[in-house]
Amino acid sequence: MNLGNLQSIWWFNVRDNLLGRGGYDHYRGFITSITNCSMLQMIDSGLNKFGGMLPYSITNLSTQLTWLDFGGNMISGSIPTEIAKLINLDTLIMTDNFLTDHIPYSIGKLSILIYLDLSKNQFSGNLPPHVGNLTTILDLYLFNNILEGTIPSSLGNCMKLVSMFISENKFIGTIPNQLLSLPSISVLLNLSYNSLNGSLPAEVGNLTQLAVLDVSNNDLSGEIPNNLGNCLVMQKLYMQGNFFQGPIPYLPGLKNIQYLDLSHNNLSGQIPQFLANFSFLLYLNLSYNNLEGKVPVNGVFGNASSIQVLGNMNLCWGIQELHLKSCPVSETKKHKKHFALKLILVIVSIALCSFLFCFSLALYWMKKVRNKHLPTSSLGNFYQKGSYEEILKATSGFASQNLIGSSNSGTVYKGTLDSGDTDTAVAVKVLNLQQRGASKSFINKCQALRNIRHRNLIKILTVCLSIDFDRNDFIALVYQFMPNGSLEEWLHLKDEHHRQRSLNVLQRISIAIDIASALHYPSNVLLDNDMTARVSDFGLARLLSKFNKEANLNQFSSLGIKRTIGYAAPEYGMGGNVSAKGDLYSFGILLLEMFTGKRPTDEPFKDNFNLHNFVKHSLPDQAMGIVDQSALHKAVVGEATNSASCWNDMRSEKIECLISAFQIGVSCSAEVPQDRMDTKQVLRELLSVKDIYLRIRMVGNANRQPQ
Repeated sequence: MNLGNLQSIWWFNVRDNLLGRGGYDHYRGFITSITNCSMLQMIDSGLNKFGGMLPYSITNLSTQLTWLDFGGNMISGSIPTEIAKLINLDTLIMTDNFLTDHIPYSIGKLSILIYLDLSKNQFSGNLPPHVGNLTTILDLYLFNNILEGTIPSSLGNCMKLVSMFISENKFIGTIPNQLLSLPSISVLLNLSYNSLNGSLPAEVGNLTQLAVLDVSNNDLSGEIPNNLGNCLVMQKLYMQGNFFQGPIPYLPGLKNIQYLDLSHNNLSGQIPQFLANFSFLLYLNLSYNNLEGKVPVNGVFGNASSIQVLGNMNLCWGIQELHLKSCPVSETKKHKKHFALKLILVIVSIALCSFLFCFSLALYWMKKVRNKHLPTSSLGNFYQKGSYEEILKATSGFASQNLIGSSNSGTVYKGTLDSGDTDTAVAVKVLNLQQRGASKSFINKCQALRNIRHRNLIKILTVCLSIDFDRNDFIALVYQFMPNGSLEEWLHLKDEHHRQRSLNVLQRISIAIDIASALHYPSNVLLDNDMTARVSDFGLARLLSKFNKEANLNQFSSLGIKRTIGYAAPEYGMGGNVSAKGDLYSFGILLLEMFTGKRPTDEPFKDNFNLHNFVKHSLPDQAMGIVDQSALHKAVVGEATNSASCWNDMRSEKIECLISAFQIGVSCSAEVPQDRMDTKQVLRELLSVKDIYLRIRMVGNANRQPQ
C-alpha cells in the first residue's frame, strides 16, 4: 500500500505499536511516503521501534501540519534547519530518541508552537536565544540532554509559558531574572541537576501561581529569599544539594506546601516554628545543614516518617523516634530567663498601650467637639494623604472619558498619579456624601483595612479627606488600577473584543482560589495584568469584627449588602447578624456564577427556584449542560465549542473537576448556615481541584495523543 495515495488524509496515528526494527530505511521510507499528503495535519508515530537517521524529507511534509510526534523511538541524527518550513506546527515531540548535535536556531521560527518536547536525547551546545521568539509556547521540555552555556534571558519573552523542565543538563551561570518574572509559570519550573550558580533571584516571588519549583542539585548560594513566601499555591519546593546559607527565612505564605526539601545546604540557626503550622505538609527534609536548638514536636515534626533532620549535630529534643540528644540545661535556664524578660516587657507594653489608648481617646473626643469637618485624625499616619488638587489633576478634572463606573456609594475614575520619576495608573473612588452614613462607613473601612495585608486585597495608595473649591466636604480613595477590569465584565461579556478573551476553566479555578480568603461579589473582584484576582473590599464578618462583635446588618448598610440581591445570605433577610457563614454563602453564589455564567438575579431565578437549586438539581449528570460554554474554549486558538463536542474533547477526570467546583459552590450556598463549608475547607477543596486539573494536563502533555 502506497501511503502517498491517501490524498485526503489529515490525521495519521500509528502510536504505541511495534513498527520498525531500528533500521534506517523504515522511518525514512514512512516519512517519504507521506510527503505528498498535502492535507495532513497530525502525525503521531511515537512509541514504536523506528530507528536510523532522522530523514531530511521530514521538512517536506505538508505545511498544514500542526502536530508531529515521533517520541519514544530509536531515531538518531540532528534536527534539520529547514524544520522551520513547517510553519503551522503547534506541537513538536521528539523525546526519548538518540538525537544529537545542536538545537537549530531556526526552531525559533515556529512562531505558533505551544508544546516542544526534546527531552531524553543527546542534544549539545547552547540553547539558542531564538527560543525566546516562541511567544506562544506553553510547555517547554528539554531535560536529560547535554545542553550547556547559560539559560537565555530571552525566555522572558515567552509570556504564556506554563511549564519548563530543563533538568539534567550542563547549564551554568545565574538563573535569569527575566525567567522568574513570568507569572504565567504555574505548573512546573524544574532547573535541577545543572551547574547554576549565584543566588536565587528575588524575582522568584513573582511566581505566585506556581505549584512546583525544583532548583535542587546546583551550585546556588546566598540566603533563601524571603519573598518565596509570595508563592501562595506552592505545593512542592525542592532546594536540596546547593550552598544556601543563613537562617531559614520566615515563609508563612507557603501554607499549601506539601513537600519541602532544604537538605544538603549550609543553613544555620534554629528550625522556625512556622514550619510546624503547615497543615498540608507531608514531607520535610532539613538534613545535613548546620541547624541548632530544639526541634519542634507538633505538626509534621510529630511524625518521624515525614521528617529528616540527620547531619545537624547541634539539634536537640524533638520526638523520641528521632533519637536526638537532650538540650543543655544551661540553654533551658537561659530560655526561662529570656521568657521572664519577655513577659515583663509584654506586661509593661500592655500597660503603656492602655495609657496611650485612653489618652488618644480623650484627645479624639475633645477634637470631635471642636472640629465640624471630617475626622482625618482617625486614620492615624497609616495612609498617605492626598489633596483635592492632586485628585483633580490625576483625573483631568474628573473628565467623563476617565469615568469607569458609578453606584449609589460613589463614582470611580481612572487617573494618573504623579509619583516623582514615574506616573502611576490609579483608580479614584469619590464617595457620594449624600448617601446616609457614607463618611462613617469610610472611616470604619479605613480603620479596618489599615491593619490588613493580603495579596488579593487591592492596595489603597492614598486617601483624601478635604474640601473642594466650593467648600464642600470631599472624600476619595485612590487604589491600584486593575487593567483587566472586573470579574463581572469577564463573566458577562459585553462585546466581541471581550468575547475573544473569555476565561477558561483553569483560570476560573485560580481566580476562585485567589478570592476564597477575601470573600465578596464579582463587581468588587478586579483582575490585574496577570489575571490575579484582587478584591476591593473583603468579607463583611471580618470587617465588622474589628469594631463590634454585636454589629448587625443594618448598622453597616452603607457597605452595600442591602444592594447585593441574590448574593446576601437568607438569614440576613430575617435580621440575622453578619457572620463568616454569611460570607461563605455569597462566595458560593459567586462560584456558581463563575462556572455557569448566570447571575443569581437572571430572569429564570425567582420564588424558590434560585441559582443554587438550578445547579444542585443538575448535578452530576447535567454538569456539562449548565457550564458556561465560554469556559470550554480551546486553550490556544480560542475557538468556541458546543456542549456535545466538549464531552468528547474533555477527559472524564476534567469533567469531575468541574463537578467538584459546582459542588463546592452548592455546599457554600446551602440555605442553612450550619450546612456550609468553613473557609479552610473551601480553600483546601479548591486547591485539590486545581492540583487534579493540572495533573491531568501534565499526563495529557506527556502522552500528547489526540482524543
